[in-house]
Amino acid sequence: MLHRSVPIRLFVLFLTGTLVPTTDAQMIGDRMLALEEVTLAGMPGLQSFAWGTHNGEWLLIGGRTDGLHRRQPPVSFLASDNNTSAWVVAPSTGQVWSASMSSLPTGLFEQLQSTNMEYVQRDSMLYIVGGYAYSGTSGDHITHDRLAAVHVPNAIAAIKAGAPIAPHFRQLTDARMAVTGGYLGRHNDLFLLVGGQRFTGRYNPMGPDFGPGFVQEYTNAIRRFRIADDGVNLAITDFSEAVDTVNLHRRDYNLVPQVFPDGTHGFTAFSGVFQYVDDVPWLNTVDITDSAYTVVPVFEQWLNQYHTAHLPMHDAADNSMRTVFFGGIGRYHYVNGVLVDDPTVPFVNTISLVTRAADGTMTEEAIGTMPGLLGASGELIPAPGLPMTGHDVVHLDQLPPDSVLVGHIVGGIESTAESIFFINTGTQSDASTRLFRVWLLPAASTVVAASGAEDQVLMLRRPEADRLIAVLLLPAGARTVVDLLDSAGRRVRRIAEAQLPRGRHELAVDLRDLAPGAYTVDVRTADRRWSARFVR
Repeated sequence: MLHRSVPIRLFVLFLTGTLVPTTDAQMIGDRMLALEEVTLAGMPGLQSFAWGTHNGEWLLIGGRTDGLHRRQPPVSFLASDNNTSAWVVAPSTGQVWSASMSSLPTGLFEQLQSTNMEYVQRDSMLYIVGGYAYSGTSGDHITHDRLAAVHVPNAIAAIKAGAPIAPHFRQLTDARMAVTGGYLGRHNDLFLLVGGQRFTGRYNPMGPDFGPGFVQEYTNAIRRFRIADDGVNLAITDFSEAVDTVNLHRRDYNLVPQVFPDGTHGFTAFSGVFQYVDDVPWLNTVDITDSAYTVVPVFEQWLNQYHTAHLPMHDAADNSMRTVFFGGIGRYHYVNGVLVDDPTVPFVNTISLVTRAADGTMTEEAIGTMPGLLGASGELIPAPGLPMTGHDVVHLDQLPPDSVLVGHIVGGIESTAESIFFINTGTQSDASTRLFRVWLLPAASTVVAASGAEDQVLMLRRPEADRLIAVLLLPAGARTVVDLLDSAGRRVRRIAEAQLPRGRHELAVDLRDLAPGAYTVDVRTADRRWSARFVR
């Protein structure tokens, strides 16, 4: 069964260009995790790309410009859909620049247009490992046995100025770097290349010996090493490898930095694919430190099992670790409130949260939905200036109490339907150009004294024909459920469910999909109930 967590201080809502809730929100506590879609002209559509940042600007490299890969070998992972440009995006000003990477040496140009590269930034240097794509030099699709180094500030400056970019890119060849679909983590100067595979040849769902054929070798490994870099010469040093053909046999997953209950910094490898017996995701997760790894006992991750945009946050106040996953692909998802097991592993819109408590117990729950089948192979790029650990975990308890922009969800695949793999002609999905700000908002309202009159606990306002505001003036903090009922008393939707503090709360309800008729807003706590009617 799906592991349920204790109440947490988040709920998710979707915003449309303003920090006023305009759609239903799933409330879980006294914080709001909000998505705000913004339009940025010229934003490229990319998925499975690498990124680095400098002074709030993004450098985007590699990945693909199409959606889900097709099943037929002649048209799967076409070179024509490789991203052959390096992009710079300034989200604060809405400006976008690009430069062709064709001026780079052949080895760099071929690697940096590949998909599912592993990468991480150390100071000004973005290190990029492997990646899968067609290689003109090899005359085939290969996993590149390369490590590239990109000076992010200088590359950004060159792209913006239209200057040559080649001086800011370097590369070495090393067979141990031939990995795609894994993850590259960093703790101080130690790099961890976790999972992934070496894939050579054209993708073919019929298997490696059918048609053009291919060779697929999972690394089943954690490769630990350091990168010696004097600005001119690159070298891989202190290399070691831990192999586990059972627990590390995964790719296309999320490796997320964590602060463990004992204060140790490390990573958790969440889910990923594929199991040996069936083509379905793994459910277990693996904790990884600088020197060891451990399969997490008891816990299974049922939601958001492929690589997707994610946000790790640690709260020192209760020593909890929280990881939010935004959409993507998963075997399990909710349909009308019921958890469904779909072994075709469809695209999902689920936003889920995995919480690790101070005692190490891990729980999972769905906390909201994306505004579409979005997130797969996308990234959450943190906002500059956030209080963070050295390995990119947000210090939740150090954030100011007002609204905080924690980052942007960038790129990924947007699909038109949940299950498209067997009908995919290349038109059912695409690399998304949509951009979402991710906010942490304060409690839903300012705490003020409530009216003493019972009939003033719930009031309805109708600022627009298609929008209703339910105003709650709670006399005391309580677990509160707010439902929208039809004229027969049947629930139309859950407006909110949360541990709300005493005071005033405003909840917005979108009425556009409601049929004409009489409706009731119903509010319940453990020992009291209020209702108010309106006509659509």
